[in-house]
Amino acid sequence: MKIAIFRPSTDPIKRFFLIFSCLSFGFLTACANVIPPCSAKISPPSSEFRNTKWELVRWNLAPNAKGEVRARQIPQGDNSNPVQIIFDPNGERISGSTGCNRFTARITEDARGFTLDQIASTKMACTPQRMELENDFLYELNDYRTIVRNGDQLLIIGADREVLSFMQKNISSK
Repeated sequence: MKIAIFRPSTDPIKRFFLIFSCLSFGFLTACANVIPPCSAKISPPSSEFRNTKWELVRWNLAPNAKGEVRARQIPQGDNSNPVQIIFDPNGERISGSTGCNRFTARITEDARGFTLDQIASTKMACTPQRMELENDFLYELNDYRTIVRNGDQLLIIGADREVLSFMQKNISSK
C-alpha cells in the first residue's frame, strides 16, 4: 500500500499561484461583510428606491495598510435619532437625518444610476462627535462612487473606499 504525501511544489510559478490564491481567499473572507453578493444590483436606477427609508447600521473605514477593514463607531444620535435616508415617492429628492440635523438633496439620473446634488442641511448644534460624523456622512453622500442594493440592504461606497451599510426600514417607522 502506498501512502500519498503532499509535497510543496518547487516550481516558482506554481508556488506563486498557490500563495496568491491563499492570500486572495483570505482577503475576500476578511471583506465578506463589505463585498456585496453576485445577486446585488450595482448602480440601480433611483426608481427602485422610491418611497423607501434606510437606516445606517454599519460604516466600514477604508482598509488600512495591512488590508484590514475596520468599522467606524456610529454614535447614537441626539434624541435617539439614527442616521437615515428617505427617498421621496416621486424619485426626485432624498431627505433624512444625520442623527442631529435634517438634510435634503436632489436626485439626478446618470450613468452611475443616479447622483445626489444640491445637498443642504439644517445647522443645529450637536456634540462634537456627532458633528464629525455628520460632516463625514454628508461628504460621503456628495462624493460616493457606487451604490449597491441587495434586497433590504443598501451600500454606499465612497471614493475614499469607505462603505456605508444601510438596512431598509418601514417608511412609517421612526
